[in-house]
Amino acid sequence: MGVEARGATPCGAAAWLTDRKGQAWGQGRGAAARGSTGQIRGRYDRVAPWYDRLERRLEREHYRHWRARLWALARGPRVLEVGVGTGKNVFYHPLEAVVALDFSPGMVAQARQRLARAAGPVALCRMDVQCLGFPAATFDTVAATFVFGSVPDPVAGLREVGRDETGGRILLLEYVRPAGLARPGGRRAQSARAPGLRCQRQPPHGRERAAGRLVLERVEPLWGDAVLLIVARRRTGGG
Repeated sequence: MGVEARGATPCGAAAWLTDRKGQAWGQGRGAAARGSTGQIRGRYDRVAPWYDRLERRLEREHYRHWRARLWALARGPRVLEVGVGTGKNVFYHPLEAVVALDFSPGMVAQARQRLARAAGPVALCRMDVQCLGFPAATFDTVAATFVFGSVPDPVAGLREVGRDETGGRILLLEYVRPAGLARPGGRRAQSARAPGLRCQRQPPHGRERAAGRLVLERVEPLWGDAVLLIVARRRTGGG
């Protein structure tokens, strides 16, 4: 597909980008950040073989409809999916080539099993959204579904997808802590939680807009004010 990450092997179909010590990408961010990333990645590795069973009902009743709505907005020809997980989005990918990444090798292994049923060509990589390694102007759309609640430093991840190097349109499905709820709780909230998930107090685009990285196009509530479809674009040099 002609997409290559800086300082890594080419990101070909079903290729994995790995570091030799098994550490998270972005090692320069300090021991504390590495530990947090490593702990969350380890949780996803452990649950990867049975993760889909945890979400079976939510997938059938809600997620598949929301995924289809998000991916209908993706525009190529170059598309990046951040946090591919077990690969449930591959059925909704545009026909253009897609690069799909995740920082959990266990999740990437599960996603590989779905590639044969993908809508179009998919290059699968292991990489951390907190430290993407792609050259300038690589992607036209960056998409993520229920990812940034599990990123140790979500602002760092949003800066990465919002920087000039990683392209134009940004599409997000995200859980957000409903207004007035002090902490995630109750059967409904708990049923939607995954290892490492932290419901954001404010939509992820809110933090990043304050940093001047993203220009918000629209926010669409999908499940009250707890699940949002966020459409944004990166801010260009001229604003």
